[in-house]
Amino acid sequence: MNAWETPHTLALIDLALEEDLGRGDVTSVVTLPAEQQLKGAFVARQQMVVAGLPLVAQVCARVSREIQFDALVPDGAAVKPNTPLATLAGPARAVLAAERTALNFLQRLSGVASLTATFVAAAKAGGARIVDTRKTTPGYRALEKYAVRMGGASNHRADLGSGVLIKDNHVAAVGSLLQAVQRARQQAPHGLKIEVEVDGLEQFDEALQAGADIVLLDNFTLAQVHEAVARRKRAGAAVLLEVSGGVTLATVAELASTGVDLISVGALTHSAPAVDVGLDFVG
Repeated sequence: MNAWETPHTLALIDLALEEDLGRGDVTSVVTLPAEQQLKGAFVARQQMVVAGLPLVAQVCARVSREIQFDALVPDGAAVKPNTPLATLAGPARAVLAAERTALNFLQRLSGVASLTATFVAAAKAGGARIVDTRKTTPGYRALEKYAVRMGGASNHRADLGSGVLIKDNHVAAVGSLLQAVQRARQQAPHGLKIEVEVDGLEQFDEALQAGADIVLLDNFTLAQVHEAVARRKRAGAAVLLEVSGGVTLATVAELASTGVDLISVGALTHSAPAVDVGLDFVG
């Protein structure tokens, strides 16, 4: 099921519409005849990567089945300023009732996709894959992770149940990194990778010896990342290396060139600015 078709997302749309239309649209009711029709187009005001048009279609359908919505570009498309993204037509009151909620979703998700595409482009020469984190807007996780994919990156864990990631608090509670990995290997469902977060090279060596499938290098310096990659090579280990912690557009290219496999970037979802999209009416 697509992210915009899940019961959770439909409930989120209804919540957003209730937030804006709980008491109705008094301005449209007192100024527009019920029979008046309106046509318009969502237009990009800036260069951007589009994400969320199927969600906008859902918003329009929830407001009124009389609204006709047609996407002009696919999600994931990189567009220039003044590019029409979609058209809609229908009863003027319904179109105006859907406008703000539709734009809020489209601007937010396209903002995530656009920032993601910038990180992906910066890391491309180094060969590392950009992935997101669970630092998402509450309630928006499936949508924001969808937008990350539209921007060309990949998703990390969807939730706490979709993968094993042993962090410092798990190690402290268990007593040792080795024991935590051993317990995970014995208890985890078949097929789940065992990932371990480490905060230094000594812990990194422990994770290698413990047989982790993925090691997350948390807040490592560039020199430490290079050394971890070298130690993996000397050990002949098949382990994947992931870098995380404070990754920015200024640092991602250098990190990608070190030979790590994954770079997780919380900023893709927690710091993406909304892009500028407008709804222009044509009659």
